[in-house]
Amino acid sequence: MNTELTLAFIGGGNMASALGAGLIGKRCGAHDVLVIDPNESTLQNWSAQGTRTAFKPGPELAEHRVWILAVKPQSLREAVQQCKPFLTPETLVISVAAGISATTLSQWLGEPGQPFQRIVRCMPNTPALIGAGASGLMALEKVSADDRRVAEFMVKAVGEYVWVENDAQIDTVTALSGSGPAYVFLFLESMIESATRMGLPPDQARKLALATVSGATQLAALSPETLATLRERVTSKGGTTAAALDAFAVRGFNGTIDAAMQAARDRAETLSAELSR
Repeated sequence: MNTELTLAFIGGGNMASALGAGLIGKRCGAHDVLVIDPNESTLQNWSAQGTRTAFKPGPELAEHRVWILAVKPQSLREAVQQCKPFLTPETLVISVAAGISATTLSQWLGEPGQPFQRIVRCMPNTPALIGAGASGLMALEKVSADDRRVAEFMVKAVGEYVWVENDAQIDTVTALSGSGPAYVFLFLESMIESATRMGLPPDQARKLALATVSGATQLAALSPETLATLRERVTSKGGTTAAALDAFAVRGFNGTIDAAMQAARDRAETLSAELSR
């Protein structure tokens, strides 16, 4: 596999910044990166890192081996149409936009009866910013093994990854790890606020909450035991943890999590249906 990467980010916002932070210096140099975004302040942030920037697609886009589509789903079709004149047969297109299927992208990038095939969908998450991301990948059937390895080579620089089989599973990845950091942040906020109301200083509550979630996650990752077993080991019959878990159960904790993830997945499917028309 040729691991020399030249990257073009179409859209330079939060997710592109998270990926760029992990890739620049590990997988490519800043001079190998082109960022296209209409926002001047966004481009200034990228230019400060040494990347090339542009307000709109131009001929230089054709010089970049991998395109990363990182605009909002509602803006993706227009962005694709602007970039399409500079597409080459050697271009590998990786989309990190939620809800837009690979099949739809292949039609937008191709010609009638000749869809463009070198497309990988990737659903990363914002912890990629610190190299601790979790990404789901899926590829169209005709994507080569070499292109798959290029996608893997990139996402390994920003964390863990899994390959899934189809767009429906990418929508589930979106609900799990794509949106998941927000669930964790909300959980942390709630624990900190509760501990503060109970009398702990906010800085102490934050320190303990962050260390608790981090430590529990590391223990779960390193232990051969199941999550259920680890939970049971913390839970003494009639003890404080049991009381807390009972309160979760009474208020439908599991059902709330399931409903939230289903809502995220449904929204991804709705976006796909609306925006592919």
